[in-house]
Amino acid sequence: MPFSTIDIALRGATVALLLVLAASLLRGFGTVLAGRLAAAFALGSAAHAVTASIGTTSPVSAAHAPLIALSTGNVVVFWLFTRALFDEAFTLRWWHALVWAAVAAFSFINCMWIVPASGARLSIIAINLIALGFIALAVAQTVASWSSDLVERRRSVRVFIVSAAALYGGLNAVLQIAMSGSGNADIANTVNLAALAGVVAAICYAMMRVDGAELFPAALEVQADSSGAAVVESSAADRKLIDALMRLMADERIYRHDNLSIGTLATKLSIPEYRLRRLINQRLGYRNFNVFLNEHRIAETKAALADPSQAEVPVITIAMDAGFQSLGPFNRAFKATTGVTPTEYRRLKATAA
Repeated sequence: MPFSTIDIALRGATVALLLVLAASLLRGFGTVLAGRLAAAFALGSAAHAVTASIGTTSPVSAAHAPLIALSTGNVVVFWLFTRALFDEAFTLRWWHALVWAAVAAFSFINCMWIVPASGARLSIIAINLIALGFIALAVAQTVASWSSDLVERRRSVRVFIVSAAALYGGLNAVLQIAMSGSGNADIANTVNLAALAGVVAAICYAMMRVDGAELFPAALEVQADSSGAAVVESSAADRKLIDALMRLMADERIYRHDNLSIGTLATKLSIPEYRLRRLINQRLGYRNFNVFLNEHRIAETKAALADPSQAEVPVITIAMDAGFQSLGPFNRAFKATTGVTPTEYRRLKATAA
């Protein structure tokens, strides 16, 4: 069977699978940001499956260029997808759209005018270095956020999805750079398309093995307040651990410590990390460790902002005393919890008094 026939079959199968995946994600999780970004990533990957070609330097048609631009911009979507997947408090900003538009526009301009004028090799290198940069950002986000995920069954699946996509994207970018201008790369193209089809199939299979509501959770609904009073049906051992945990949080205010990790907290309680992870998730109702910590930090800052004796204390001082590392994350977390900024909250409390 000639390589061209195999290529067409692989492209067709991959595009079909990605379109079905995108439709399924939109239908089941269209109201969740991570679900919408996953669907957008699947559609961009379908554009990549249609346009992927290693070693070619032939001119790009006007009809083909938008698909290539969409495929190139997909690395930005991949980065945003990993942000939303591992950080349930993540929200899209206007500048995210600008970054995507800039990358896609550069790819389109590159196809239509730069390559015909100055040659393909430097342009291919530039495009794929951009792709490698965003893949590196996505991997860094995964590494930084993975430990805070408290839902055991989805942690490995999330890491597999990001790792598989990043590995394929990285290898594809390296191949594009290494073989640009080589002209005859039939075998490399077929191997590349086979790898893409295999990665897509593996990701689909992995997603089928975990509850979609856990992989793409809706807005967090904490089942217990920060005192732990609403915890029900817990064993006596769990109850003791929860009491000890809440003493650490309420009396010692351990959430104030810099770079507090779930491992450090587990060591304080003399229990394995996995048991504490399960306790906070299944007994207290939290899916993310940072959300759990921020609930206590926000409670402290609310009390301080409402205290007339601290009316002259700067907001940033109150935030950092409670364990926040900078003002930006504090402002976002505070407004997400209360609906107003810290300054507005302080003014409202002062007016009410």
